[in-house]
Amino acid sequence: MEVLYLSSVLYKFDQGGYLPLAFAGLLMTVMFIWNDVYRRKYYYELEHKVSSKEVEKITSDSANLFRIPGLAMFYSELVHGIPPIFRHYVSNVPALHNVLVFVSIKCLPISKVPLEERFLFRRVEPRELNVFRCVARYGYTDVRHEHDSFEKSLVDKLKEFMKDDFWIFHADDKDQTGVNKLDPVLEKYGESKGDQFKAYRDDETNYEDEMRVEEEDDHHGKKLEDMLEREIEALDQAGRAGVVHLIGENEVVACKEAGIGKRILIDYAYNFLKNNLRQTDNVFDIPHKRMLKVGMTYEL
Repeated sequence: MEVLYLSSVLYKFDQGGYLPLAFAGLLMTVMFIWNDVYRRKYYYELEHKVSSKEVEKITSDSANLFRIPGLAMFYSELVHGIPPIFRHYVSNVPALHNVLVFVSIKCLPISKVPLEERFLFRRVEPRELNVFRCVARYGYTDVRHEHDSFEKSLVDKLKEFMKDDFWIFHADDKDQTGVNKLDPVLEKYGESKGDQFKAYRDDETNYEDEMRVEEEDDHHGKKLEDMLEREIEALDQAGRAGVVHLIGENEVVACKEAGIGKRILIDYAYNFLKNNLRQTDNVFDIPHKRMLKVGMTYEL
């Protein structure tokens, strides 16, 4: 079908057939420019991403870094890992909020993603840092402007993740006494009175052990619930203190060793296309009063 259409266009090239060819050529050029530079940029971020150990080192440096009340959301296009914009931000602004969430947007080749499956979270160890990674997944027909704001939906799902992650983490932190269940009655009691007395005494001992274990389990369970409540309360306090959206304004330029073709491709063509696209804050209706753009230059 495409060959027939192309042949008909070429046959009537001088009668206006050049217009579809010119339009197709323009679209192919735009797609090539965007895909090529975007791929270079993504690989640059992937090679210079911040490791978990470096995040722990940065956030634990209480001498040079201050933790302030609030919740900060870092937006990036990097799905795997933490973007280098975080390192750049900390080196210039030595202050971080109590709770950090690194958010990346991923478009899936399906029509819709259910709301309960939209957000995927992962905690950055150690747990005391309160640092999370989040991937927000959308289908090609999903509407970005939901009834609930993106911020509220993310925080609600983060609370659910914290609860599930907490109980999974403490799943093996249970009864460590190893007390077995009581034996059946027929196996416990003998036929003689001495055996009956001995069985009765053993039964009393086992009953006391069970009661003690139950009290210890209740105390331990209450302690775990208190720990979980403190984690959720810390997130609520951070939300009440203020949510800040940090968006990376990554400028790409050709490196000094690049040729003239690469310079035109990156410095002029790609930047022209990028400046005419919708920004992240417009897509998710991020309030401008609580938005901070962090600039960084990538040499590709």
